Amino acid sequence: MNILCVGAGLSGAVIGRSLAEAGHSVTVVDARSHVGGNCHTERDAATGVMVHVYGPHIFHTDDAEVWDYVNRFAAFRPYRNRVKTTSRGEVFSLPINLHTINQFYRKTLRPDEARAFIDEQADKSIADPQTFEEQALRFVGPDLYEAFFKGYTIKQWGVQPSELPASILKRLPVRFNYDDNYFFHKFQGMPEDGYTAMIAAILDHPGITLSLGTVFDRAQAAEFDHVFYSGPLDGWFGFELGRLGYRTLDFERFTYEGDYQGCAVMNYGEESVPYTRITEHKHFAPWESHAGSVCYREFSRFCGPEDIPYYPIRQVREKALLSDYVALAEQAQGVTFVGRLGTYRYLDMDVTIREALDTAAHFLSKGTAPAFVNAPL
Repeated sequence: MNILCVGAGLSGAVIGRSLAEAGHSVTVVDARSHVGGNCHTERDAATGVMVHVYGPHIFHTDDAEVWDYVNRFAAFRPYRNRVKTTSRGEVFSLPINLHTINQFYRKTLRPDEARAFIDEQADKSIADPQTFEEQALRFVGPDLYEAFFKGYTIKQWGVQPSELPASILKRLPVRFNYDDNYFFHKFQGMPEDGYTAMIAAILDHPGITLSLGTVFDRAQAAEFDHVFYSGPLDGWFGFELGRLGYRTLDFERFTYEGDYQGCAVMNYGEESVPYTRITEHKHFAPWESHAGSVCYREFSRFCGPEDIPYYPIRQVREKALLSDYVALAEQAQGVTFVGRLGTYRYLDMDVTIREALDTAAHFLSKGTAPAFVNAPL
């Protein structure tokens, strides 16, 4: 069969590779001049630093099959994401852990003592948290909420935490030990040569034709037996019902001779600081040594029509509009919507790969695929 994958990011690359290996003829198109989508990495010519061009991506998963898959196409180096945050004139460790608690409250609590202490701070009058703010107050109390969550959340999402669902703050945001590894997952690392090289390797198959700098036109779909579309769901339909809401990021890039902040990620929890964080990219490859440094200040704002969409907002208005677009998509023929944009969900890289592998397997077993193998609602 003649297959088209729209988008040369993880979804398009993994699906394309799976189908090409099964003997199908696959064309992958992308409007950008590079593969990798928002995972794109490139060497800075002046410093030699591997830069995460659209913001940092750290690979972490408990899915052994996905971990084996990415290691098939890239050599991964161990990497642990240890985030710091500046608040009230001090630097703290995130996620909130025993060190953070003791430093913030000027105490030397043991784990059990800290657990009891935080329980005293919690607002127990909130029995069933419905909003982000209620969730935070219920589990950590007003002091830690104000210092580490409130300002950062307002900047990131552009609304008050009282307007966001509790589900955004999914887990108890505190650890009662000194573990400052941001993720819990069994497998964590970074591809030694960057994500773009890894995705280029996935796409390197004689059954795949890659066309970069190519803007997809829906009329092209008629030339193929099936289309896997990882562009914006509303974009497939020409935004005829309106645009789904996203947050986008602006990056203020600067260089520094030496080590600017001593860590890869420094959050800024106070609303008075306009950016959410500063990332220092040479620290994402600690096995390398560079005299110079490349840093990004990140600013979050509402995504306009010409901006790169990053985070689906998924509030009440967007969910209602999404439902309408899903109904349209399910009537479409010969197209499957995949990935973060195609399903209007925030997906980590490992989940994106898992869903791409599952989507390809479904297609290979059935000879076709529905509009959504993984439902966005």
